[in-house]
Order: sequence, then structure tokens, then C-alpha cells
Amino acid sequence: MRTFVRVAERGSLSAVARELGVGQSTVTRHLRELETAVGVPLLSRTTRRVTVTDEGSRFHAQCVQILRLVDLAGEEARSTRGAPAGTIRISCTAALGVLHVSRLIFAFQDLYPDIAVDLSLSDERIDLVRDGVDIALRLGPLTDSSLKLKPLGQSRRLLVAAPQYLAGSGVPMHPRDLARDLGTHEGIRMSNIAGSDLLILEGRGERHALPFGGRLQTDHGLAVREALAAGRGIAPTHLWLVEDLLAAGRLTRVLPDYAPPPVPLNMLIVPERAGIARVRLLVDFLAERIAQIAGIETGAARGGNRLEPQ
Repeated sequence: MRTFVRVAERGSLSAVARELGVGQSTVTRHLRELETAVGVPLLSRTTRRVTVTDEGSRFHAQCVQILRLVDLAGEEARSTRGAPAGTIRISCTAALGVLHVSRLIFAFQDLYPDIAVDLSLSDERIDLVRDGVDIALRLGPLTDSSLKLKPLGQSRRLLVAAPQYLAGSGVPMHPRDLARDLGTHEGIRMSNIAGSDLLILEGRGERHALPFGGRLQTDHGLAVREALAAGRGIAPTHLWLVEDLLAAGRLTRVLPDYAPPPVPLNMLIVPERAGIARVRLLVDFLAERIAQIAGIETGAARGGNRLEPQ
């Protein structure tokens, strides 16, 4: 049944075989035996893809609920033995994961040494159910209404550059200076964020929308951090990404009376995994510790700390 659920969600026998650490022939045998036991075809298989039949779709929904009860029963039985154990799979925005969340995972495992954590770092929006992920930390607006949402706060952003860059290119005194001086200022932007070619700055009761860009764009926040420190240009960035560089004087704020709008930071939890003890422990631990990261402002999110459908 677990094999069938994963194949239905991933659409690939070979991918599920790799995930389970078995041969593809074993996956095929599991599916054949299940279909024989149920008495109807659950999957339609061709040389290129695997799709779920109408009967398989209905059966899959019931299997998910059954396996959830099996997992919860196992958790309940193991909890009587002592410390929580098992594996949690978590996906996180790459730069936040490298700089902050990985350290929080270390601290969590020091508290719960029998819990294994599989941490995947990517800025790509993944399908948590298909990829077998329990929890995801994501910046920006979200659209998947099938998951539980736990708001963690707003990530404060600011406009920064290196002192050596500003010494050579000049210090803007007002957003219109940036607009006027686009020919002399280099913008460093994230190529995988929609609308990053437009710089929004708010402050002093004003809102400015400025064309933004330059000779360098990248799809990774850590590369933006390195480019800023190397004096390659100006960029809007999250405070948690550059706080240490600002403290060390390697970066400085540009137009300190203005800032890009903050970005929501949320935790997504697969509903069928939310009740498992080890998952609940990590959800609560991360929610508490992430609120302590520089630039994560939780005031607006305090009313939404409970788990809610997204």
C-alpha cells in the first residue's frame, strides 16, 4: 500500500524504487500483488509514464488515511518506550537554510538525538506530498491550499551595498537618484523571483517603483550576498542574509529611510504528518527559534500561530 501511494504521487516506478531503496522489480511486484488483492487495476502503465485509474484515485485517498492511522499508531506505541524517534524530511529556502535553519536543526537533534532529519535546500517550489516531505519553510506568497499553514512572521528587507561600491558610484540620497542614475548604478537581482526587475521602496509616506537591474543576476541568495560583499552593486536583501556583514562594516544601508516591503515567511505541513509526535516537536521548535532570527518580525503573525488550512 505504501508503494502504491508513492507511485501514485510521483508517477514513476524507478523514482519510488530509488526512494525506498529497492529494485524496480520489487515495486512492480508490490503493485501487481495489491491489484490482485483489490481486484481492479489501480494504475495505468506505459513505457513513458504511470497514471492512476479512476478506481486507483479513490483507493489512493483511502490508503493515505489508513497509512496515516498506521503511522500514528506506531508513534503512540513507540512513545511509551521513551524518547521520540524516526525521520523527518524538511525542505527550506536555500540561503535561509544554510545560514540559519541548519544550525537550528543541529540544536534540535541535540535535544532529540534519536530523531533523524533529512534537510533539503532549494528555492524551487516542490510538491511536498509527491516528494515525501513533512515540513517546508517558504518565503513569499503561497498557493497550495491542501497543506496546513503556520505563519512565522515577516522577513524585513533593506537596500544595501558595499562601502567601496558606493565610494566609486556615489551614494543615492533619494529613490529618484537611483532612477536618474541607473546608468551609473549596478543592480544585483534574483532571476528566479517574479518582478525582481522592479525595485519597490517605501518610506516617508512615499512609494517608489523603479526599473532595476544590472550586469549580474543570479538564482541564489548566497550568490547575491557574495556579490554585494565584493562591491559588485546594490541589492534589496533580507536582513538575516547580511546582518553579520552590516555589523562588520562590509556592507552599509542605502537610502536608510526607505525599504522594500517585507516578505511573509511561512511553514507548510503535510496534514497527514502533522499529528506525528516528532513532526509536532520540530514544528514547535522551529516556530520558536525562527522568531529569534534577525529581521523576522513576528508581531503581525502572532494571531496566526495555530495550524490552519491555507
